[in-house]
Amino acid sequence: MKFNFPENFIWGTATAAHQVEGNNKHSDFWLLEKTEGSVFAEPSGIACDHWNKYKEDIDLMADNCIQSYRMSIEWARIEPSEGEFSSEAIDHYKSVLNYCHKKNLKTCVTYQHFTSPLWFTAKGGWENKQNADYFVKYAEKVAKELGDYSDIICTINEANLTSSLAHSFPDYPEGGFKPLLPFLSKAARNCGTTLENFGPFLFGHPFKTRDSMLEAHKKALPVIKENLKRNQPVGLTLSIMDHQALPGGEDNRDKANKDAVDVCLEQIKDDDFVGVQTYTRHTFNSAGVVLPDVSEMLVMGYEYYPEALENVIRYVDKKVKCPILITENGIGTDNDEQRIEYISTALKGVEKCLMDGIDIKGYFYWSFMDNFEWILGYKPRFGLVSVDRKTLKRSPKKSLEFYKSVIESSCQKTK
Repeated sequence: MKFNFPENFIWGTATAAHQVEGNNKHSDFWLLEKTEGSVFAEPSGIACDHWNKYKEDIDLMADNCIQSYRMSIEWARIEPSEGEFSSEAIDHYKSVLNYCHKKNLKTCVTYQHFTSPLWFTAKGGWENKQNADYFVKYAEKVAKELGDYSDIICTINEANLTSSLAHSFPDYPEGGFKPLLPFLSKAARNCGTTLENFGPFLFGHPFKTRDSMLEAHKKALPVIKENLKRNQPVGLTLSIMDHQALPGGEDNRDKANKDAVDVCLEQIKDDDFVGVQTYTRHTFNSAGVVLPDVSEMLVMGYEYYPEALENVIRYVDKKVKCPILITENGIGTDNDEQRIEYISTALKGVEKCLMDGIDIKGYFYWSFMDNFEWILGYKPRFGLVSVDRKTLKRSPKKSLEFYKSVIESSCQKTK
């Protein structure tokens, strides 16, 4: 299949620290995974040992024509105790980013990707809007230390995810899942606090969490900018599903867009870019969200629908005239032919949007390798590369070869 993309289009892939590095022992999710009665299918453990194997992984990216690596910096490693920054962790990330540049990969660095230090979560985490200032201090430190090594910066990953989830499932609890999950009370005690003051991402109040993250981004952005020497682009990434309405479901669709998307886009409309992260669609009727038939569900619990990306890009472009960077798009499946078809269809949609004049800077496939997918553990496989859970051996899939061919053909047309 032939594609037509502009010369300066960025072709990338992505991971997140907690999902691939391993042994993230100072983070709240590490505690949650190991608490008795946890809803996590399994602990992250050593993950993909990317902390030690990053050169092998970056080599594999470079060998397959990938131009940019979106990775995250783990806050719990950088600041394991409040106000105490680890020079060892900072030096490690300098080495990773330097190695990317050595292999001619641009770096796209996310400062916070779901996980937080235990001390932060014990203070209420993202449910407490005042805690945004803790993130700003951390972001300032990272910008000072790693800004020179970062080509693109994402402050927070999917700041709107909890508000999106509130419209993604029937009977989603109004105040979040925290009061309904007994293991969280145990986790709070293990963290040295009470359930009321325990604020791990994903489980708390969906709209308080969204608003705190938006506040943190708003405050951190100018601080980060002040510490950059090359005026690198800085933005926020959002989880945006393609919200569609059946007859009678228009009001529910519009409310989902307003709560999960529009309020965020309004705040970041003047940013350097908006990071779009899209995987599927959500359909609404007069009663609310409609779940797809079980036969149509992927392992993540949602529908195979690669056309969602084009629809979301067009929606975002109508709302704000801000450059778009597709920071995540992919599919969790054991069927690699299905993955190839998904990528192909999604990219055809991106191509159409570009032809219509929409400003899209690049595309990052999620994820580079099979990794720890949060509550579902290692079962969902999004990767272009498989990782043997016993030996951690990397094995490229046919989808990586396909992605390489897309990048090569795009680059050849511009020569």
